[in-house]
Amino acid sequence: MQTYPTTLSDDQATPTVQKTTHCYHCGDPCPPQQALMFDEKPFCCHGCQTVYEILAENDLCTYYDLNSQAGITLKNRDFGDKFTFLDNAEIAAQLADFYSDTFVKVTLYLPNVHCSSCIWLLENLHRLREGIQYARVNFVRKNITLSFNPQQISFRQVAELLTTLGYEPQISLQDWKNKQQKNQNRSLYYKLGLAGFCFGNIMLLSFPDYLAFHDWVSLFEQRFFLYVSIALALPLTFYSGSDYLISAFKALRARQINLDVPLSIGILALFGRSIYEILAQVGTGYLDSLAGLIFFLLIGRWMQSYTYESLSFERDYTAYFPLAVLKWLPDGTLQSTVVTELKVGDRIQIRNLELIPTDSILQSDKALLDYSFVSGEAKPIAKTQGEYLYAGGRQMGAAITVEVRKTVAQSYLTQLWNSEAFGKPQPERALARQVALFSRYFTLVTLLIAVAAGAYWYVYNPAYLWQSFTAVLIVACPCALSLSMPFALGNMMRLWGRHKLYLKNVEVIPALQEIDTIVFDKTGTLT
Repeated sequence: MQTYPTTLSDDQATPTVQKTTHCYHCGDPCPPQQALMFDEKPFCCHGCQTVYEILAENDLCTYYDLNSQAGITLKNRDFGDKFTFLDNAEIAAQLADFYSDTFVKVTLYLPNVHCSSCIWLLENLHRLREGIQYARVNFVRKNITLSFNPQQISFRQVAELLTTLGYEPQISLQDWKNKQQKNQNRSLYYKLGLAGFCFGNIMLLSFPDYLAFHDWVSLFEQRFFLYVSIALALPLTFYSGSDYLISAFKALRARQINLDVPLSIGILALFGRSIYEILAQVGTGYLDSLAGLIFFLLIGRWMQSYTYESLSFERDYTAYFPLAVLKWLPDGTLQSTVVTELKVGDRIQIRNLELIPTDSILQSDKALLDYSFVSGEAKPIAKTQGEYLYAGGRQMGAAITVEVRKTVAQSYLTQLWNSEAFGKPQPERALARQVALFSRYFTLVTLLIAVAAGAYWYVYNPAYLWQSFTAVLIVACPCALSLSMPFALGNMMRLWGRHKLYLKNVEVIPALQEIDTIVFDKTGTLT
């Protein structure tokens, strides 16, 4: 508590003293009569008091040893229109993992999470603001997953609360795109889950064959188990295995042969041979092998996909673009608009330190742009009214108005990023060419051997023609080759990631053995 003497009044012979109290958490001054006392310490608001309580309960008050007023005030702060785009229900719903009128679950990236104090504070958000129900922090990825009631606290207020605490969420165009693609990625999980269910049950139904329990199981029960296996194999083959079948069909339609062609031939041969043996009552088929093949193929694909998604270097240029900008309306007001919805001719406002998301024409008198994000040059460039501004420039100074000349997808920065120099996967890469060449010859040789085997038995014993033909296709199914690539490359990416070595594209792995020179440019970028 600090005291400050006041001036003498005309009718007083002695000076009066006015006391001023400072918040123990944030250091803001507050009148003594309005200060909240807790642990014999004054606080300016319930928010600051709650933060102190959380830290004290978890023995984290060394937070205040660094600075006697180390905290940030939790009083209402004016963020202007920084997070107004979150008031847009469509944007909020797209960013959320789950969105309804009474419950919202969302995952946000918080780059300023550094220690256990941060985790304790963030996971107690429900004590700071009514309406927040749950919060969990992933320290490795610096993500927070939280749920709240939108009728009590809005998405925008949640973002403002996090920013007030010093953990401003990074909400970018990439987050918007990733959420839109999330439903597509869920298809793999559905197929993998169904394949695992069918695989486990078909294996259980095959136990009488494995353990030779024919004397314990009646003929009716044996046939029943086989028919149930057929019922499980139908969705397994034509839903869980559909990606491989469709890929093979498209390749053949384009008069090409990829690795999915022999793989699909093997899958269909396994399925057809098994159905024939069971319905003709000449055998028990190979549905257990079919289920295992598809299940492990999908595990390999999931492992590779998960490895790529878990690496932070996969954040491309859209990770730095704002999700929404302020667009000038005809009546002179500003409206928050998703950058992907901008059209040629729209006038938008770019505030201090914001990136220009599209190629534009400067409408304001002047601008000072930092293009280090694009070119690596740190020296800002001055621009005047009417000059052309490329996407990726960061405004340094007062807000400016620009007129959109190209959409985000057509901007110079997008074209630059998508160029081959940045290593985007191309269909004619060496690895793809090698796989295509191998697949072509492997498939042709397999079919020739199968036809030769069938022709041989057609001459000497036609009863074995079908069995010999399908046996070659089943044995030659390149399941090991199909599994080896995603498992090997995915595991290699994971191991390198542990040692801080990140590759942008998996296609470069086979080419690494040919590298004999490493060049650093003047910006320190490894090229």
